[in-house]
Amino acid sequence: MLLLALAVNFIGTVYGYYWYLPQLADTPLRFLVFVPDSPTATFFFLFVLLAFLIGRNAPLFEALALVTLVKYGLWAVGMNIFVLIKMGQMPWEGYMLIASHFAMAVQGVLYSPYFRFRLWHLILAAVWTLHNDVIDYLFGMIPRYSMLSAYMQEIGYATFWLSICSLGLAYFLVISKRRIKLDLH
Repeated sequence: MLLLALAVNFIGTVYGYYWYLPQLADTPLRFLVFVPDSPTATFFFLFVLLAFLIGRNAPLFEALALVTLVKYGLWAVGMNIFVLIKMGQMPWEGYMLIASHFAMAVQGVLYSPYFRFRLWHLILAAVWTLHNDVIDYLFGMIPRYSMLSAYMQEIGYATFWLSICSLGLAYFLVISKRRIKLDLH
């Protein structure tokens, strides 16, 4: 299963970075690392899967992966559904993005029982994630979608809260569960 997950996420990561190439060509160098959101989330997860394959954990990558897989997975689902509602139709790629990004969020949650990150790892993931929101919405580095720029403020506000909810979910699924297990023993 780990090898299959590694292969699928590798292909998704490569495709995701390829999808961002036109936007990356116009992106100032200082923002490059923050623009490709979803492929960076699966890139973090690749490190988690590689660590699992050698019988280890990668706590910082686990925290980054869980938070960003859930956040950007659900963000892309929401944005594509929003486009569908506003436009009344969507190309087949939009439906593929909904399915694949929903799967990103689900895999983060499904693998979370095996994660071993601590609060300080989650704090670093929070800094990364919230800083990325600042880059996206204050500096206009949001992924380029058809008509979404007309709703930048509303999307930015919703994305901030999606970040907070993703961080809270990561805390609940990994850190609070570990504390409960430790208290019971």
